[in-house]
Amino acid sequence: MMEKERIIMGIDPGTNIMGFGVIKVVGRTMSFVAMDELDMRKLDDPFLKLQHIYKATTRLIDTYLPDEIALEAPFYGKNVQSMLKLGRAQGVAMAAGLMRDIPITEYLPKRVKMAITGNGNASKEQVAGMLVQLLHFKEIPHHMDSTDALGIAVCHFFNTGKTDTKSASYSGWKSFVSQNQDRITGSLPADIKKKTLKSLLEDTKLKK
Repeated sequence: MMEKERIIMGIDPGTNIMGFGVIKVVGRTMSFVAMDELDMRKLDDPFLKLQHIYKATTRLIDTYLPDEIALEAPFYGKNVQSMLKLGRAQGVAMAAGLMRDIPITEYLPKRVKMAITGNGNASKEQVAGMLVQLLHFKEIPHHMDSTDALGIAVCHFFNTGKTDTKSASYSGWKSFVSQNQDRITGSLPADIKKKTLKSLLEDTKLKK
């Protein structure tokens, strides 16, 4: 009996450089497929950056046809503006996958580093070095955002089948909406919040 093949795409969201990594899994064996970086440092318009993120993510999804997407979860830092920008980038990349009904799982940065190196405080260089040993690709990119994304995909592979509360998983847009009501509606008044959620859930039905 042939073991089922699946493609996992990892995404490391960013507003200047965004990383993508793709691996193929057959049974309990993984192999390197591709990695890419979206460089937006020359773009000044934040909304144009979001457009680039959505288009690039969609293009890569159409190219590699991932069965699952793993994405770095939002983390909270001291710079509120940076957090907001990163959150938008994460949301746009996630939306591209959810609109194709691809299951998405979020992992905290420390969780990814721990899965790859055994050290939750490992550096980008340490993560990249371990991935070279695991996946045998030849060249480490200069910025290493794509190796970070590759690490997220590998972390997802290592955690396949495990159940815990440290990562969030969504099977599609409807699943995301139902599990993230506060992230979507924020501090809207209760009556408007209820209408917004109802509208989003109805929209998912129309797309089927």
